[in-house]
Amino acid sequence: MPTDRFSLMVHGGAGALDNVKDDRTAVRYLESLRIVLEHGRAILSRGASAIEAVETCASLLEDDPLFNAGCGSVLNELGRVEMDAGIMDGRDLAAGAVAGISNIANPVQLARLVMDGSEHVMLIGEGAMRFAEHCKVPFAPDHYFLTPERIAQLDQARLKHRIMLDHDEADELAESQKYGTIGAVARDVTGNLAAATSTGGVVNKRLGRVGDTPIIGAGVYADNETCAVSATGFGEDFMRTVIAKTIADVLDFKGGDAHSAADEGMSYLKRKVAGRGGVIVIDRDGRCAAGFTTKRMIHGWIAHGGETVCRF
Repeated sequence: MPTDRFSLMVHGGAGALDNVKDDRTAVRYLESLRIVLEHGRAILSRGASAIEAVETCASLLEDDPLFNAGCGSVLNELGRVEMDAGIMDGRDLAAGAVAGISNIANPVQLARLVMDGSEHVMLIGEGAMRFAEHCKVPFAPDHYFLTPERIAQLDQARLKHRIMLDHDEADELAESQKYGTIGAVARDVTGNLAAATSTGGVVNKRLGRVGDTPIIGAGVYADNETCAVSATGFGEDFMRTVIAKTIADVLDFKGGDAHSAADEGMSYLKRKVAGRGGVIVIDRDGRCAAGFTTKRMIHGWIAHGGETVCRF
């Protein structure tokens, strides 16, 4: 079902989302996604490329403290922010990623600079920060990231001597956790695909821990011949299964569409490692699908230029 209309998807985390217990909180999440999707609609309808759209949409989500990315990033064991991001262009498999960075308001934009302005795919830590300085990326002060909610989460995790995921309640089972990552996938009007993912990681994580988000083929992947994928979940599970590339391979080797590939990918994730989380997928024909092994995932989409839909 080829189409010259654009498609766009975004996500903001997966889990039981039992922490979103009141209507006002739910409305805040859904309205944030809707604003981002409508902004994406506006630029894609004017002819923006898929890679421009996913960078822009991911940046807007990084700017929203509701989500565990950018200014809303959780804190590591030392009370610091260490962020990861990745971006990929389905036209030529160009990709860029950064890991373990701090004081950068929009890590996905730095990942794009790595893709476009260096000979590498991934830069980490001090090297990534030096590259940002070379590219004249403005640095954000520490207090920009230190929100009261994130400080309280870290205090709770330290009291329990454990690592926590975004919005984890210490006495609840893992299934009630919210796995905090943001992402976007797009197909533009010329048929090109792109994907972007960004995160602050897990609360009280060890210094230097890197999850699936910046790993090409795990947390992010795009190939015009198959699909674009952005993942959110327990990163170690997604790295072990290389889940984004696995979903693309389903389409490459078996055919089908975004729905069948997402379903098969989530079945594989659950069967192999009891993985927790989800994905958003747009296939080469612009069909949109979401799959998750948790109870819910915060996500939204515009399929083939149609209506905007957001849901848990």
